[in-house]
Amino acid sequence: MSDPSFDQIPETALAWHRAGQGAVLATVIETWGSAPRQAGSQLVISGAGEMMGSVSGGCVEGAVVVEALDALAEGRPRVLSFGVADETAFEVGLACGGTIRILVEPVGAAAPALPETVLEEITVARAARAPVACVTDLESWERRLAGPEDAALAPRFRTDQSGLDEAGRMVTLHNPPLRLVVVGAVHIAQALLPMARLVGYDPHLVDPRAAFASQGRFPGEVISLDWPDEALAAIGIDARTAVVTLTHDSKLDDPALITALRSDAFYIGALGSTRTHAKRLERLRASGLTEEDFERIHAPVGLNLGARSPAEIAVATLAQITLALRGAK
Repeated sequence: MSDPSFDQIPETALAWHRAGQGAVLATVIETWGSAPRQAGSQLVISGAGEMMGSVSGGCVEGAVVVEALDALAEGRPRVLSFGVADETAFEVGLACGGTIRILVEPVGAAAPALPETVLEEITVARAARAPVACVTDLESWERRLAGPEDAALAPRFRTDQSGLDEAGRMVTLHNPPLRLVVVGAVHIAQALLPMARLVGYDPHLVDPRAAFASQGRFPGEVISLDWPDEALAAIGIDARTAVVTLTHDSKLDDPALITALRSDAFYIGALGSTRTHAKRLERLRASGLTEEDFERIHAPVGLNLGARSPAEIAVATLAQITLALRGAK
């Protein structure tokens, strides 16, 4: 799992505010290319100076806390700009310095502070895995919430790209965590699941064969022993979910593929040769799926890297999932 301190920032801010401790959200607006925290990254600071999250990896957090406490006392947001020298950047593991801009917003009931109601709506959406963006006018401090149905924001949701829009407003995305559902507790899965976790996915393993899908073979993994179609329905496959089938068993792979193809999954991959996939499509046609549906299936799974070992196939698969997510050409 990714670091939960980076995943619960709005929730923590709301809890601290409601507990009477005071809370300030700091959000990266712009930064240099080598920075460890990209635009949209957040840090929450309590009125007692506690903090959770990060906006720079250590370069400017101390100064941000001081500014945040001042902003909380005034009840007014502010935009901070820091120039980080090369030697300072090197000390915290960066190749070079640059400029970082940070939006600091105290949570409060009176404008222009960040309204508690806006923060609450964000946390409700996050709990429901509903994508939401907070668009903040950096001059008037007006804020609005929007989803991927907003045509101007849809590409940002797709690419996880927070930052300034064309009008100079700050767009802070709250996308649901990425998930990877792997059907088949095979050797490739043993390599793929930990790799996926390292790049920020919440992995789920599905296989009704208890001898294969055991904690002994997959220590610490979330495992479902339900039939694949039932497991995928229970998990809830959405546009932030990738599905990969690895069993080579049509009784397991086919129900999973049918369920995934009837969902909004952004990536669907299936292990097997070209011949195996052709036979698979013949079976799936009988389920009422169409040629358009079949175009969504990446099979044989993974980029053509010449992979041979299970770990190499896992690398090729994760690379292809990344390509599908980010839309690189």
